[in-house]
Amino acid sequence: MWFRNARVFRFTKPFDISAEELEEKLSGDAFKPCGPQETTRQGWVPPLGKHGEQLVHSANGYHLIALRKEEKILPGPVIKDAVEDKAEAIEIEQGRKVRRKEKDEIKEQVMLEMLPQAFSRNRRSFAYIAPKDGVLVVDAGSAKQAEDLASTLRKSLGSLPVRPPVVKQAPAFTFTGWLNESIDLPGKVVLGDECELKDPSEDGGVVRCKGLNLKADEIRNHLEAGMEVTKLALTWDDNVSFILDEELGIRRLKFGETLQDQLDDVDVDDAVAKFDAAFTLMTLELSKLIPGLLEAMGGEDRSAIIEE
Repeated sequence: MWFRNARVFRFTKPFDISAEELEEKLSGDAFKPCGPQETTRQGWVPPLGKHGEQLVHSANGYHLIALRKEEKILPGPVIKDAVEDKAEAIEIEQGRKVRRKEKDEIKEQVMLEMLPQAFSRNRRSFAYIAPKDGVLVVDAGSAKQAEDLASTLRKSLGSLPVRPPVVKQAPAFTFTGWLNESIDLPGKVVLGDECELKDPSEDGGVVRCKGLNLKADEIRNHLEAGMEVTKLALTWDDNVSFILDEELGIRRLKFGETLQDQLDDVDVDDAVAKFDAAFTLMTLELSKLIPGLLEAMGGEDRSAIIEE
């Protein structure tokens, strides 16, 4: 159980729902497969998959949840051909032109006819709630995917007072400062070999660099020309490497050999116990990484947060 990404939401009020209450609330929106005429459905599923039945997996005070989304796949070209065939048949039979509005109606009819035989695409999104850290962490590669899960959780709970964390200085300002050395790089941070640079002007361009020394002259030349760093590859405390963007989204998480060695030292053959050990190691590491990054970004603005 290793997240590949981490989109963080900060609770603006303490999260005081127990694991048992959380289980009960999620069960009301448990996943059910699409009906014959439905194109998409989503709901909560056991994070342990076939190894568990509970919708909440708790370990060391952290609550892991999983959202499953099913989408029916109707290939566009297949639908288009079927619509054209039906429209052509009407034109031949009735001797008239089929207009656009009628074609739209035919398309809806074709989709309804095809849905029961359509293939399904399923995707699971994982997240964990960390009440003691005051965060919800979603394994999502995009802000939209993370917000979709948070919105569904809000619906299930009735209320979810969260927002993305806010820092005291713009991340792009900090990233740029680290590369042009106007801001000291934190001791636990090591630069990787990737970054994205943007010209802040209205029609400005984007430069993506990979496999480069980020202190090289070609990078410095872009910075001196006024470009800002909006994404940056980093390694934290020799344990975790990732790409951090200006929205504080953490992508392409890779946990180091130290954590993997710790997991290998867990002498268990049981799949659930192994899953539990990996989840505990990951959450403990992220519980240090997330506040550490927020501090490195100039500190978190907690003015809108109600403390416990």
